[in-house]
Amino acid sequence: MSVSSREAASGSSEMHVLAVDDSLLDRKLIERLFKSSSYRVTTVESGRRALEWLGVGNEASSTKPKVNMIITDYCMPEMTGFDLLKRVKESSTLREIPVVVMSSENIPTRINRCLEEGAEEFLLKPLRPSDVSRLRSHMNPLGSVMGRLLSTFKVFMKWNILTFKKPR
Repeated sequence: MSVSSREAASGSSEMHVLAVDDSLLDRKLIERLFKSSSYRVTTVESGRRALEWLGVGNEASSTKPKVNMIITDYCMPEMTGFDLLKRVKESSTLREIPVVVMSSENIPTRINRCLEEGAEEFLLKPLRPSDVSRLRSHMNPLGSVMGRLLSTFKVFMKWNILTFKKPR
């Protein structure tokens, strides 16, 4: 597991991204792009390692990981990015963390499946600086009530549960 040097510094107000990709080159690119935009970045090489880092399955861990977003590759051995997305969204302690899935393959059924499962975005590789800028709007401030409300609102809007009508 690779962890950026600033990841250990707790209490920082920086946005923190967990980047998951089996390709070292892609992890380094993601890390460089996010760090150049003043994000804290933790990188791991697999979905299994991401779940370990997040504390999934660790009953002794009672603290919620301090991460504002997970960005994951779709195609990885052992566990796909889709499988990681599902595990995060099934977890009561992690489900509010925005997850972005990336792939070098533009397959509409794969994209729709990820978005329906709760991915904030599906990006095509390679990641670009403009993608990083756009993703900031999906990040929840850690532990904020407003962040949780925003997440809930996005779910309602995604499933068209809320409708807005012009007042009469």
